[in-house]
Amino acid sequence: MKKNANWRINIILVFIIACGAAVIVRLFFLQVLDRKMYEAQALGQQVDFNAVVGPRGQIYCENSQETKGTEGSGEVKSLAINKDSWTVSVNPQNITNKKVFADKISPYIGETADQILSTISVDNSYVVLKKEVPSPELEKIKELGLKGLSWQNEPVRLYPQGEMASQTLGFLGGSGVGQYGIEGYYQDILAGKSGIQQEQTGLDSIFSNDNQISLNGSDVYLTIDYNIQFQAENLLKAEQKKDDIDSGQIIVIKPDTGRILALANFPNFDPNQYGKQSELGIFQNSTTQKLFEPGSIMKPFTMVAALNEGKLTPDTTYVDTGVLTFSDRSIHNFAREKYGKQTMTQVLENSINTGAVFAEQQVSHKIFFDYVDKFGFTQKTGIDLQGEVSSRNDSLKNGNDVEYATASFGQGIVLTPMQILKGFCALANGGKLVKPYIVEKIVNGNSEIDTKPEISSPIVSQEAISKLTTMLISVVDNGFGGVAKVPGYYLAGKTGTAQIPLANGRGYMPDNNTIQSFVGYGPTANPQFVILVKLDNPKVPKSALSAVPVFKQLAKYIIDYWQIPPDYDANQPITK
Repeated sequence: MKKNANWRINIILVFIIACGAAVIVRLFFLQVLDRKMYEAQALGQQVDFNAVVGPRGQIYCENSQETKGTEGSGEVKSLAINKDSWTVSVNPQNITNKKVFADKISPYIGETADQILSTISVDNSYVVLKKEVPSPELEKIKELGLKGLSWQNEPVRLYPQGEMASQTLGFLGGSGVGQYGIEGYYQDILAGKSGIQQEQTGLDSIFSNDNQISLNGSDVYLTIDYNIQFQAENLLKAEQKKDDIDSGQIIVIKPDTGRILALANFPNFDPNQYGKQSELGIFQNSTTQKLFEPGSIMKPFTMVAALNEGKLTPDTTYVDTGVLTFSDRSIHNFAREKYGKQTMTQVLENSINTGAVFAEQQVSHKIFFDYVDKFGFTQKTGIDLQGEVSSRNDSLKNGNDVEYATASFGQGIVLTPMQILKGFCALANGGKLVKPYIVEKIVNGNSEIDTKPEISSPIVSQEAISKLTTMLISVVDNGFGGVAKVPGYYLAGKTGTAQIPLANGRGYMPDNNTIQSFVGYGPTANPQFVILVKLDNPKVPKSALSAVPVFKQLAKYIIDYWQIPPDYDANQPITK
């Protein structure tokens, strides 16, 4: 009996071991050999994958009052943002009673019930009822609970400040690609990335760790100071009313770094309604995309070249007869005035064309052109805006005496406003070229990339710069009746009144058609700003009546805005 019992126990034991072995083998196949197949099946049950595009990055600016223009650290203003906009559609095949459907949704669509009924009385499975539906309106449509409705989010680009800085911003085209300005230049940075969005269900949706890579476009912060930009644009609008200008530009820049604080154009446009513009030229940024002959604002560069070469001093004299003759070509001063014996400082004060020619003649044409090249007048500035243009001014490089004579006072040489401003930065900061830039930082989540200023070694000596600055202070204090002077501060600057070339390049428009400009910087002991004012065809005879007063108002605004301490007591006599 005992042996039979042991036998039964052994049989049961063997059966248990065999079953256990079978389970272990099965588990081995399930968990090891077939693991990947079952993981894929489980993932398919718990995760949905959808193709998505991340939202476009937004564009901002910050004021610089506390930092005196060094960086944006104050109030943030939105310049370009995304706004939810919905397309409401319907599958007519899922509608039980189309008349009831049309009656209920009509007040929310902006169409009559009959119009909607006509739209949905088709065999299609997809019909658009309304586009660009705002979120609050969509919520009301959802509450109707109508069968067959669907909605898709199609965000639109919104420019909250309207026309402000429109040429600088550009706009988002209908294809979803940035056009002009920041939107165009930084398209790849701003654009949301395409990818696959993973939606988890079941327990994984509760316990999952969301470490997905962000598809969001990067946000861009501009160097623009909203308040200075606003002031500059208002001054241009006021100038249009006062002197009937055709167009105009103002740029404000920090000369030590190249940081753009204002980039104003007139006229401008509303990027929210860019499609209504019939004249495409208005989208161009004239500060970087249109060339002009700078006129007398070129004279400081002619003078500093001769100063740096040791060929003259601020007190060097010559006798002005009012005209210079080159074979069959005569060069006159503005309004054909004659000044007699003049110093080089007086040449700048009175903006004497023949005096600029005299200064250029003290150096060779080759050396003069070398300075034209050094100051960046043969190449683009490299500013981060779409479509920058420039001229190499090659015709001057191989030019004759007359062409060099006219170039010395800014005729026959072409630049963009940004190019001439870059040159003035070097005059203001001790002779160093800076690369203008308009984006301060790029932000994506916790990642931030800051723009590093690009500054060259001095291209002219500090001695030459100091002498020229003293001469330009005298221009502001004593030239054109001291219109540009801000009491209590030493500012340096130069006027320009230039003829406008004919479209065919042969000659100039009548004398009453001019480009009038002023470029100035200060306070000169430690320049905080350079301002360029360029007015196209004002209905006054010279820039002292147009561009100069605009410069003074903006300079005074910035001085007060940044609370820059005065150089001297304006109520006390100046001791030199």
